[in-house]
Amino acid sequence: MAVEVVYRSSRDLERLFMDKAEADRHDKMLELAELLAEVLHKAVPSLSEQQVEEAGIYMAKNRDVFAKAFKSQPDALSELLSAPAEVIEPVAATEPEPDEPAVAPVKPAKAAKAAK
Repeated sequence: MAVEVVYRSSRDLERLFMDKAEADRHDKMLELAELLAEVLHKAVPSLSEQQVEEAGIYMAKNRDVFAKAFKSQPDALSELLSAPAEVIEPVAATEPEPDEPAVAPVKPAKAAKAAK
């Protein structure tokens, strides 16, 4: 029987990764998206919760482009305008992407008993 190590993001429990660094990047992206959504909702209260969540995820996924634009390179945003529109799905409903292997969830390890 082969043993396979998988990693799970602490913010997206449905998604599994084969690489710890990739899981950490995904977790940090979701953390940034959550903070961006909070700021956007405060700035524009008329936006729905879903809209601010989608905008936060979009901005977090494209953080490098937005960082360039905010550093006096507004033309960097043309890269996003020329790219095909990406449909953002809610985090809870994400499915493994086609290039990622689907992996069954792993049961958490039992805690070791304390010595008497």
